[in-house]
Amino acid sequence: MKINNINRILILFTMAIGLNAFQNLAAQTSGKFKFRKDHTFKIAQFTDIHWNNNSPKCAQTAEIIRHVLATEKPDLAILTGDIVTDLPEKEGWIAVTKIFMDAKIPFAVTLGNHDSEREIKRDYIFELLKTLPGFVGEKGAGLFGCGNYTIPVKGSDTESVAAVLYCLDSNDYPKDKRIGSYDWIKFDQIEWYRKTSDRFTALNKKMVVPSLMFFHIPLIEFNNVIGKPTTVGIKNEAVASSEINSGMFASLVEKRDVMGLFVGHDHDNNYIGVDHDIALAYGQATGYDAYGKFERGSRIIELHEGEFTFNTWIRTNSGKSDKFEFPTSSKSADKNPFYIPATKVAGLKPGVTFNYYQGSFTSTAELATATILKTGTLKNISIEPAAVQDSFAFEFKAWLKIPKKGVYGFYTYSDDGSKLVIDGKEVVNNDGPHDGKRADGEIALDEGFHQFRLLYFEGDSSNELEVGFSSVSIRECKIPEWFLFTK
Repeated sequence: MKINNINRILILFTMAIGLNAFQNLAAQTSGKFKFRKDHTFKIAQFTDIHWNNNSPKCAQTAEIIRHVLATEKPDLAILTGDIVTDLPEKEGWIAVTKIFMDAKIPFAVTLGNHDSEREIKRDYIFELLKTLPGFVGEKGAGLFGCGNYTIPVKGSDTESVAAVLYCLDSNDYPKDKRIGSYDWIKFDQIEWYRKTSDRFTALNKKMVVPSLMFFHIPLIEFNNVIGKPTTVGIKNEAVASSEINSGMFASLVEKRDVMGLFVGHDHDNNYIGVDHDIALAYGQATGYDAYGKFERGSRIIELHEGEFTFNTWIRTNSGKSDKFEFPTSSKSADKNPFYIPATKVAGLKPGVTFNYYQGSFTSTAELATATILKTGTLKNISIEPAAVQDSFAFEFKAWLKIPKKGVYGFYTYSDDGSKLVIDGKEVVNNDGPHDGKRADGEIALDEGFHQFRLLYFEGDSSNELEVGFSSVSIRECKIPEWFLFTK
């Protein structure tokens, strides 16, 4: 079928769903998603629909999708593969997408391994989808596979991007059957993600943007969360990932923007767990023509504007289950109900002041009686002003600007000793002679300026110092220079 035939189908289809519904969807999907006024954004993940237009079970599948959409009222539906898997495929795609158009819910698509096994191929599916009202995805030209794109979500009262949704094609089958049954995400797709992540980070004052990622075939790392005490849900079958580790997960760990991966493929798995600060989650199988014992339904994900958190749960006809809050070790007021008040201070400029010492030190406490050899101001914490490689020390002072009231985690990584004090309270103790080592601590701080003091000494051999922080609104990172001020 040619594209002009697709357009004729669209005209008839538009008449069937009504001009008003078409216009409403066009307004919703004009390229701008925003957080709600209550600072939430809700996604319904539907996976493994396995639609067969000739099957009597289609009515049940359509009914559970309608129930989820009516009950949860998501801002966006994302279909994560194996959607239409039997002939007639074109009619199947029209029928499935009509459910979302009737509900006036925008939808995105990532393809599964079964989606192009019959007559129509991946390219053609996206040519068809882009003609349909409500579809918000892209084919993603120039990369391996079909359906590599982002969906930015802007803040509730700003034009700045507050969250990013990545959709990728996990492809289908490797050409060489000796290397496993299922394909993997290719290097050019990974490189596209890395560059796209860097671009959003640069636009966000070099701070990573809270993100999620959706595709069909799970990564091999989904095995890593099985049996963890914080993992929620059920594993009833083996993880049917590629046997090749493509490096996708390593890039996610390095870039630190993606909070969670959401996949399908294994219908009898619906668990979610955390590995290296990234949630690995299965959706809930949706289609009644798909294998599996689970009650059919959807995974719901609720993002929170300006925070590296999300809530997720399973929605079926039986109700809401398997609730999970990311991160499971999230910092909350319950851990430390006393917030240290900020200090009103004027006349500040960006920077960090330092005192520099030389000598043989075994503890940061010894700096109190040491002779200051040099003072100065830096853009950020650095030991580069040291005049020697060994036997030296620094005291850094600044006003730390806290953007939002909350519990903040701090760490130092140092060789040798370091100690971090905020508003006179010891937060991180990484003191004493040692090789490179990390230490962590937490403190509850009000919004505004707080006194920041960092002590460090180097004995012999290698030297290194790094200090970072995190909160529910800031993914762990080195403290950027624009958070530090001096008089």
